Amino acid sequence: MAVPDESSAVMVTVTYGNEKHNLQVDSQEDSQPTVHDLALLTEQVTGVPISFQKLIYKGKSLKEMGQPLSTLGVKNGCKVMLIGKRNSPEEETELKKLKVLEKSVEQLAKKIDEVNKELREIQKGFLAKNNQTEALSQLDKRIKGTAEQFMKILEQIDAIILPDNFNDSKQKKKGLVKKVQAFLAQCDTVEGSIGQEMDKLHSKNMVLAE
Repeated sequence: MAVPDESSAVMVTVTYGNEKHNLQVDSQEDSQPTVHDLALLTEQVTGVPISFQKLIYKGKSLKEMGQPLSTLGVKNGCKVMLIGKRNSPEEETELKKLKVLEKSVEQLAKKIDEVNKELREIQKGFLAKNNQTEALSQLDKRIKGTAEQFMKILEQIDAIILPDNFNDSKQKKKGLVKKVQAFLAQCDTVEGSIGQEMDKLHSKNMVLAE
């Protein structure tokens, strides 16, 4: 791989905790890459906002955003250390709330699997005919109850109002909503399958009764 021309790009390794990022810092204009160019790229790969970043090279903090990296001695192959939190304490609080809700979602998802498993056993004929109606009725109640719990969690997620700059939390919230919606769709499918089994059973019973 060709080494980039130093006037247009600098190869730098940024270390952040256990993470290592090899970055090609390009300049925004025709000038040399600046501290701000490096900070911008560092934000993209680490998620640490520029305002929370402390970039350190050879024990010195790179504070002057407009300074070209070359004037600070940062050249190809140099290592720069990053110190800084990804999120503010306020955002960490919101993330914790979302993580608690995510755990509840995962626990509830197990209930769908349990109902599905029992339904398959009924479909395979592992249960005596005279017990099937009661068993299906119980499964129907359970899956409806699970769907209700998912709806409540969705309301709780919806109630979390996040500022525009809480990017991690907003992403987490969006992902969680999608997850819950997918599980609700699963509940609908299972409920539909239970309904079909109940109809089949009802039709058989009608035939037997005639």
